Amino acid sequence: MLRIPGLVVLFLALAPFAAPQDSQRSAGIAGVVAPDAAVELVQEGYAFTEGPVGRSDGGLYFTDARPSRVYGVDPNGRISVFRENADNADGLALNARGDLFAAERTGKPRITRMDARGTVTPIVTETSAGQPFNAPNDLLLDSRGGIYFSDPCLKRGPGCTAYVYYVPVGATHPRVIDDRMVYPNGLTLTPDGKTLIVNDNVGDTIYAFDVQRDGMVKGKRPFARLRDIPSGKDSLGDGMALDRDNRLYVTCATGIQVFDRRGQYLGNIPVPRTPSNVAFAGPDKRTLYITARSGLYRLRTLSQGLKRPGK
Repeated sequence: MLRIPGLVVLFLALAPFAAPQDSQRSAGIAGVVAPDAAVELVQEGYAFTEGPVGRSDGGLYFTDARPSRVYGVDPNGRISVFRENADNADGLALNARGDLFAAERTGKPRITRMDARGTVTPIVTETSAGQPFNAPNDLLLDSRGGIYFSDPCLKRGPGCTAYVYYVPVGATHPRVIDDRMVYPNGLTLTPDGKTLIVNDNVGDTIYAFDVQRDGMVKGKRPFARLRDIPSGKDSLGDGMALDRDNRLYVTCATGIQVFDRRGQYLGNIPVPRTPSNVAFAGPDKRTLYITARSGLYRLRTLSQGLKRPGK
């Protein structure tokens, strides 16, 4: 676990196994989740949880964006404040050294890295044209250490363009890889590093891109479509995760929708509150942690998260 010199650590008691009104049971998805498996409340009382990412020790980090905190869940389930004044950090990512990367949305929107000493270093703070970012939302690292991140407009409409960026290792400015989505949000990368997947918080389409040797992309195409979104409503497509069989887990208005490696819909996992993000964690990566509004939830799965750091 990373340590921050001088940080006052506050411990929160884990909630006991959730009461019926705080849990939701699944109908089951073959190889993913057993019939009647319960999505259990771990802890509530937050403002807006986001950014879950599994640690190498089986623990977890997640954010509470509005009070600008990053929390840690240790392997024994204890929750503590890991970082204060995190500038409305949303998405998180980890590298093999355990450095924690964050998409920060207030102050000067930026992508940062925190090392084992607790030192926060800005990675990128502005576009190649010297303009501020909109509101960095989600991010991930590739095997080279390059960073993909989404930068939607919090207020949709004319006059603001949303972007998906790539930051090569050592670069001080990002490269635009997409500027055609209404509200790009969650993103993930297949284990072979060849396909970038990005969803849209407004529409129901999940897109795939072919990743090139320099980290840039081409061949944008629909990968899958979210199901059962009420007519006229936003999909709320948000954070995503992959398992070891390349199944894709997408948080959205209906819960967590699961797709196979070809983009075929497998089913929906209902969650008591509308989820914002999801990540595998635990010593065996068979616990799916779910951030959902004022709560942190978990679900024991039949599937298993990827072996790479973080998500």
